[in-house]
Amino acid sequence: MTIDPTANAAVQQVLDTLVADGTEIGVQVAAYFNGGLIVDAWAGSADTALGRPVDGETLFNVFSVTKAITATALHIQAERGRIEYDQPVARYWPEYAANGKDTVTVRDALSHCTGTPQMPRGVTPELVCDWDAMAAGIAALAPCYPLGKPAYQAVSFGWVIGELVCRTDPARRSFRDFVIQEIADPFGIADLWIGIPDDVEPRIAKLYDDLDQSPPPAGSVLEQALPYSVRLAPEIFERPEIRRAAIAGVGGIMNARSLARFWAIHAGRGEFAGKRLLSPERVDEYSTMRPGGTQPDPVFFGMPMPLSQGGFWMYDGECPLTLALGTSTAICCPGAGGSLGWADPASGLAVAYCHNRMSMDDGASLVGKAMRSALGIG
Repeated sequence: MTIDPTANAAVQQVLDTLVADGTEIGVQVAAYFNGGLIVDAWAGSADTALGRPVDGETLFNVFSVTKAITATALHIQAERGRIEYDQPVARYWPEYAANGKDTVTVRDALSHCTGTPQMPRGVTPELVCDWDAMAAGIAALAPCYPLGKPAYQAVSFGWVIGELVCRTDPARRSFRDFVIQEIADPFGIADLWIGIPDDVEPRIAKLYDDLDQSPPPAGSVLEQALPYSVRLAPEIFERPEIRRAAIAGVGGIMNARSLARFWAIHAGRGEFAGKRLLSPERVDEYSTMRPGGTQPDPVFFGMPMPLSQGGFWMYDGECPLTLALGTSTAICCPGAGGSLGWADPASGLAVAYCHNRMSMDDGASLVGKAMRSALGIG
């Protein structure tokens, strides 16, 4: 399948408008439909001071969209019989049993119900670059919220799930290498970085932060889960060492072409480009709502969060972070400031929205609506 001129033009018009009215500074969108690239569009500036425009190869920070890649890595291990969802995390990672976490299951971790949304005390940018130190710190945590109740692991998710992947990998690869060798390379995904190589850094778009990044209320669960010292902001995530670290919850750097190609695997129910990564049954399982359904989450001031039992978000028609999906059969992961990737296995549509202006605006919803209309899929 080649670029769909109607869908591509519809998306391009939305992107041009978003840049013209100041909603976006630089933005990319790519989409696959039934396995073929149908949209490849971009607009705006990657760096206004340097006059560098966005093109199809520009890379963007996508923050929590990264969690989708991390969850997929764990599902690969489950597919291969190396991990079971309903077994305790401590079966694979004995140190994790500390402080009463011995009953926390892998499924609990995927669905953000471990009772430990927090980061280790005193965390710094330097510490989050040290995988082993972060894993040890998270294993030692005591629950700050009831086990089995939703409490979003905003940053810590990456080390919990990523360490399980590494612990169950017979080759004992780093998490970064596992993603490259098991997901990116086999499916021809050129720029799916969780820890960049030096040579791609010049292609990364500059971040522009229009979010309220003031310190969270003292003592709040949000303060523990998203410490101000490692806030999701340019002054932290544009640091060279942060860009090169494997921060598997929020550290992804990629472009829309690569991110959409990743989501196309899920849109194909585990199959893409003539290769199968996961069984259709597994995709169906992790594309269902977590036990208890959509529930208020204490990390985000009680906002209902429609999370699946497989590490993804789902559309419920209400959560503002998932409105772009437009259908209850789709899964996604949103990123801080408005990045988004999603897949709908029912229609075969996979979409990536990458940008560099962090805000509360929802350009992705306009793109999703325009694309579905152009394709006639409702």
